[in-house]
Amino acid sequence: MNKLLLVIIAGLLVYWIFRGYRETPLRPGEKRETSVEDMVRCAQCGVNLPKSESVIDGRGGFFCSQEHLRAHSSDKQRDPFVD
Repeated sequence: MNKLLLVIIAGLLVYWIFRGYRETPLRPGEKRETSVEDMVRCAQCGVNLPKSESVIDGRGGFFCSQEHLRAHSSDKQRDPFVD
């Protein structure tokens, strides 16, 4: 009898713990919000980052920081044959 009671209590504990981890159900007519953002590549170092966090130059290039934008601009001025 004691073993059965322990199994029932353990089962209830597991149920209560995992119930909290499930996603809450949506109400009828409600849409789940998804946050998907475009990723861009830094033209200087190649790292990928969210578009909203990137630095954009006047020609539409994306950079991970102001330093890489300046470095890329200075590289362009030194070597005119590099895109």
